[in-house]
Amino acid sequence: MARPRQTIVSLDDTPYYHCCSRVVRKAFLCGIDNSTGENFEHRRDWVDSRILELATIFAIDICAYAVMSNHLHVVIKVDADKAKHWSDKEVLVQWHKGFKGTLLTQKFVKGEDLNEFEFNTVNDCITQYRQRLVDISWFMRSLSEPIARMANKEDKCTGRFWEGRFKSQALLDEAAVLSCMAYVDLNPIRAKMAVTPETSDYTSIQRRITSAIKGEQPTALLAFVGNERQDMPNGLMFSVKDYIVLVEDTGRIIREDKRGAISSTSQDILNRLNIPADNWLKIATEFGSLFKGAVGSLPALTEYCEHLERKRRQGASNCQRWLCA
Repeated sequence: MARPRQTIVSLDDTPYYHCCSRVVRKAFLCGIDNSTGENFEHRRDWVDSRILELATIFAIDICAYAVMSNHLHVVIKVDADKAKHWSDKEVLVQWHKGFKGTLLTQKFVKGEDLNEFEFNTVNDCITQYRQRLVDISWFMRSLSEPIARMANKEDKCTGRFWEGRFKSQALLDEAAVLSCMAYVDLNPIRAKMAVTPETSDYTSIQRRITSAIKGEQPTALLAFVGNERQDMPNGLMFSVKDYIVLVEDTGRIIREDKRGAISSTSQDILNRLNIPADNWLKIATEFGSLFKGAVGSLPALTEYCEHLERKRRQGASNCQRWLCA
């Protein structure tokens, strides 16, 4: 039985989550449908654009994503502190970027006078919107519903386009986050949709490589900020260059027609993550099948389960086997 979302998400333990949605119909999300010969490749752009748009609305950062033929992956970081520090007006401005709100919230943003009852009503809306802007379920709902409507209109049909629930798993530590990001970024290579990360269309790794060539990082994605230090800015550990090298090295090994090896730079990252090279290759290719629930070290997994009052540490044996040297 599927678990209620509140028994899976614990922002006290981690702000990082891996989410996956799959289509329910035989028709492909994108690419060429072998049963009909129709090409739905343009739908990948719908999803790509919507993911990046939502990152400007919600207090949720995009770490990695990949849009595949019949499913999508996204690794996110919930920035609850950002939402807490938004003023009431800022909350409404953010909400109105993607949703209509109400006549009263629109009046409040414009600075128009409100009576006491109207003001209290707006305050209730602000409280609700502030919660929704850090809600993973609202984020995924806001991603999937517009795509489903456009696809149904294009297919001239009604009904579900996506599975009823998206899958999500907590990423409890640095090793779990980086492993999952690499797994997501390498999806097109494993599926033989691309031969290199830079040719993997509609993925975060392609965006990172394109920006890195210019000496930049993509503003739409959560940035890599280097090694841990005092006054650490919001971002991912390690340098973007090191991460790209790690994904490139791993991608070469995954390809059957090209020999490859873990470079010294990539080995340094794996040493810091305490993951043996052989384990890394297993994780990068089979993350989705190895880990069904929360992912992380045993102490982190134990604390996560205690906070959510779960009696079993689902997946503890695989976390210990593959993420602990």
